[in-house]
Amino acid sequence: MEINPSGTTGLLPQHQQNWQNRPEWFFNRQHTDTYELWYEGRYKRAEVWQKKVMEQLVSEDTRIQTLLEFGCGTTRFTRWWKEIGIEASGGDISPLMLSQAIHLFDGDLVMADSHHMPFKDHTFDALAFITTFEYYKDPVRVIREAARVARYGIAMGMMNRNSPKVLRRRVQQLFGKNPFYVTATFYTPDQLIQIIEEALKGRNYTIEWSCTGLPKWFPVQQWRLPFGDFFGLYVKLLDKG
Repeated sequence: MEINPSGTTGLLPQHQQNWQNRPEWFFNRQHTDTYELWYEGRYKRAEVWQKKVMEQLVSEDTRIQTLLEFGCGTTRFTRWWKEIGIEASGGDISPLMLSQAIHLFDGDLVMADSHHMPFKDHTFDALAFITTFEYYKDPVRVIREAARVARYGIAMGMMNRNSPKVLRRRVQQLFGKNPFYVTATFYTPDQLIQIIEEALKGRNYTIEWSCTGLPKWFPVQQWRLPFGDFFGLYVKLLDKG
């Protein structure tokens, strides 16, 4: 993919900053170059709890040895799966994210669209989507692709619609201060489960989920109620489709 030849801005040309017929922040280096710093700053505590939730959900399925994380970005989570004993690979649509990922991740990476995964059926034990599923225009198709490529399960971690931070983000956008969620669709656990049920009609599976992202002063930091800034969900496939 061609980078701006003038070298003055370091951005992709405007016509290459779109996906799904709309501009996306992850095609703009002004935003992607600071992605890792965002996790190392005030978001660090949230990341710790998000990983705890995802580890609990996925580790319960002892069949999972290999995993493909789509929308892997700079591989922030993709690198982490190895820490809990899972061999991970990454996929993303953004060449800017992947240009950082290749220097940070010692594993396989692919640039592809999650709606059309370039893999054979049951290539991996599991598919994962961490804070990326919110950006898919056709979520049913993506889940069906994930269930085709995955043998045993689909792990999903995302921002929860049942959070005061969602309103704050939308207000920030009105003032042009938060470009990261302009095209995002936020779901509650129940809303996501409805989409999963549509996508996997006729399949045999179970679903487990848990929420975190609660205020630091709150007596618990994780629970099975649909409130909190983040929730993790795991679809355990009991057949092979």
